[in-house]
Amino acid sequence: MLLGCIGDDFTGSSDLGNTLTKAGMRVTQYVGIPDTPSTADVEAGIIALKSRSIPADQAVALSLRALDWLLAQGCTQILFKYCSTFDSTQDGNIGPVADALADALDARQVLVCPAFPATGRSIYQGHLFVDDHLLSESGMQNHPLTPMTDPDIRRWLGHQITGTVGHIPAPVVMQGSDAVQGRMQAEDAAGHRLLVADAITDSDLITLGRAAADLPLITGGSGIAMGLPANFRALNMLSSGGVAWKGQAGRAAILSGSCSVVTRGQVALHAASHPALEVTAEQVMSGTVTAATLADWTLAQDGLPLIYTSADPAMVQQAQARFGITETATRIEALFADLAARLVAGGITRLISAGGETSGAVVEGLELSALQIGPEIDPGVPMIRASESLVLALKSGNFGGPDLFARAAAMMEG
Repeated sequence: MLLGCIGDDFTGSSDLGNTLTKAGMRVTQYVGIPDTPSTADVEAGIIALKSRSIPADQAVALSLRALDWLLAQGCTQILFKYCSTFDSTQDGNIGPVADALADALDARQVLVCPAFPATGRSIYQGHLFVDDHLLSESGMQNHPLTPMTDPDIRRWLGHQITGTVGHIPAPVVMQGSDAVQGRMQAEDAAGHRLLVADAITDSDLITLGRAAADLPLITGGSGIAMGLPANFRALNMLSSGGVAWKGQAGRAAILSGSCSVVTRGQVALHAASHPALEVTAEQVMSGTVTAATLADWTLAQDGLPLIYTSADPAMVQQAQARFGITETATRIEALFADLAARLVAGGITRLISAGGETSGAVVEGLELSALQIGPEIDPGVPMIRASESLVLALKSGNFGGPDLFARAAAMMEG
């Protein structure tokens, strides 16, 4: 294993796997920290943690355990992957985890770059944009668990760490990797270890990847990985064989728990012409719906049925105020975990999940351990083989085109 990756959720980890697979690396995504060594053919290993919304000390402990396993597999470079919308609160764990990994690796000049231009995420003057909106005006300010109310990643990260945050501005990135390396050295000399890097295009990300060839630690969204495989290829360390992939026949279903603007649009479009059943937080908390009854409904439908808890942010906030943020999230995730297991036991062979927390619950409910990353459905959304009879698509909330659900099901079959 050459590149070791630590992802703070399941959909983000599969997004990263998609980026690395497209660039020619043999990738395996692990569900949690493995108990056994990797197989010899794995070139990039991704440990998918469910750590995005947990307390910082717990996230640090999990991430350091993941680091130990990856180093034991021979990894020479570590990538800490978080969401391209930098999902965290002012007290979030991105900064503490990055600092802890840097300490463990004795790393300096650590890039911080959540940019993903293919999905509209770019960084300019240290500010994160979603398309032509600042992050804080993109809908992410209404996220139920990690509301992003400040687009300045330097300032937001500064709330989470004890040190200071440096910056690699766009004009430097546009000059090429040598200029980036020079700026990193200058920022290091000024006492900054975590360095927010501007990136507006894929070319910028490739430049940053080239500049990071000798760095022990990189952090960012999946886009920052675009340039990394070429560094290993230049050293003749990658195999030339591609990843074999086959589709999965059988029945399909969709589970959606994301409340993002994009996912709610996908849900509305799909529900207009397919079987769809909304489940409210009130129903979950009162026990008036169960995984068993939802599974029975889904398996009785023709076509491509959808179960969703996706709702308008105002409705989500009302439910959280009534039942509590943590308790509401925990009960809904437990429902999806149980439901996913029942659907697969009932004959579902293609399962699509929307939302990071939802997808984490689905993977845990299915008791999966290692996943093969397959071809791309949409930017950031790959097909994933979970077993000989099960293929998944794990979608982050804001990813995918309007008709993603139907297209994903068709592509997974073929």
